[in-house]
Amino acid sequence: MNKIITSIFVLPSILVLPWVIISVSTHGKLYKSVETIPAYEVGVLLGTTPGVNSSNLFFKTRIEATKELYERWKIKHIIVSGDNSNASYNEPEFMKAALVKSWVPAEDITMDFAWFRTLDSIIRAHEIFSLTGGFTIISQPFHVERALFLAQANNIEAIGYGAANVSLEFGLYAYLREIPARWLALYDAWTGTDATVLGKKEIIKDKLY
Repeated sequence: MNKIITSIFVLPSILVLPWVIISVSTHGKLYKSVETIPAYEVGVLLGTTPGVNSSNLFFKTRIEATKELYERWKIKHIIVSGDNSNASYNEPEFMKAALVKSWVPAEDITMDFAWFRTLDSIIRAHEIFSLTGGFTIISQPFHVERALFLAQANNIEAIGYGAANVSLEFGLYAYLREIPARWLALYDAWTGTDATVLGKKEIIKDKLY
């Protein structure tokens, strides 16, 4: 009986431990107000898709957040970083199309197709797109925290802007998936895991002027 009671309390604590570690480690770098976030030249929008009949609220709110930063001059250029694992699944194309539809000029958007994990997006922004002076990460707050933690672990300067949260009713799977994802982030930070794919450099700052 004592073992059962102990398990009831201990196991949930173990599961949420990386959530707490990552949230505390990135405190002060995640912004939820466009009024207070510092301006960086480039924003990195982390990948998602619109879903069936544009039903994905994660996609909708990330596009809205990115547009808001762009319109308020908090970013000048956007890297849409996502999965393009097959011909019918192209997150960068989906995100770029949605931003252009929202009146963000196509020339101010760069697509990064070599995203396999959040770690890849962060390291590639720094190494491939030469964002050595820092950049703004855009996604839901829980996702931004993990991305910021990975940036810190790799000595990459970044801040984050949190898109509107999605309720548990529509986002439960994403929130549950975040638990093992944070354990993996701790492992990556501990072992110094590198990006899955790097490649030829592309200087984003050449497009800003």
